[in-house]
Amino acid sequence: MSGFLTNKRVIVTGSSRGIGFAIAEALVSAGADIVLCARNTKQLEAAVARLKESAPERTVIGYAADVSKSDEVAGLFRFADQALGGLDILINNAGFGLFRVAAELTVEEWDSLIATNLSAAFYCSHQALERFRRSGGGWIINISSLAGKNSFSGGAGYNAAKFGLTGFSEAMMMDHRHDNVKVSYIMPGSVDTQFGGAQSSTKSDWKVAPEDIAQIVLDVLKMPGRTLISRVEVRPSRPPKN
Repeated sequence: MSGFLTNKRVIVTGSSRGIGFAIAEALVSAGADIVLCARNTKQLEAAVARLKESAPERTVIGYAADVSKSDEVAGLFRFADQALGGLDILINNAGFGLFRVAAELTVEEWDSLIATNLSAAFYCSHQALERFRRSGGGWIINISSLAGKNSFSGGAGYNAAKFGLTGFSEAMMMDHRHDNVKVSYIMPGSVDTQFGGAQSSTKSDWKVAPEDIAQIVLDVLKMPGRTLISRVEVRPSRPPKN
């Protein structure tokens, strides 16, 4: 199998299922060699096995880590150095949703939301930027959310994290655009996954599919070098009427 990403080296966080797995699958189909990262070892092993079966000629390896912890992120990137021989693209996808009004949100829940949805992207990007500086460039794509621009009741912690990711992504893009580092971020609305504990059903067929987000990632990466798609907002085309 060959494609426009042949021999590009990629890390995708939160990639054992949902949007992250769909992105990893699309990247491998386009020729990339990849390290998948997730916390759940069993799910991670299953995801790696599926991708290896579909693309045995590509390098597909899993690394279990909690990217909300900077020391585990450092271990992930050292592993990728050895497994892939370098890095060209980082996809920061790890995240989770927990929705409570501010008065009911615990300190531990707040810390976890910020750590996983925001700090993890900084830890991983910081490691990637160090490598891109040595190699001459690279690409970081952050998977954010429309919750990063639209507040809603019950979203205090999640909104804060995603608003932060929006600001971080835009500033990082401006900081490093002249270092041959491109930064993009994608803001999906309702996606048909088990995110936040939601269960898929026939009633969710109006939602955006994970594969649609994966296609957007490919489209962003296909742009000519002179052009950067820095932000993409994604919504279901026909959500239920209120």
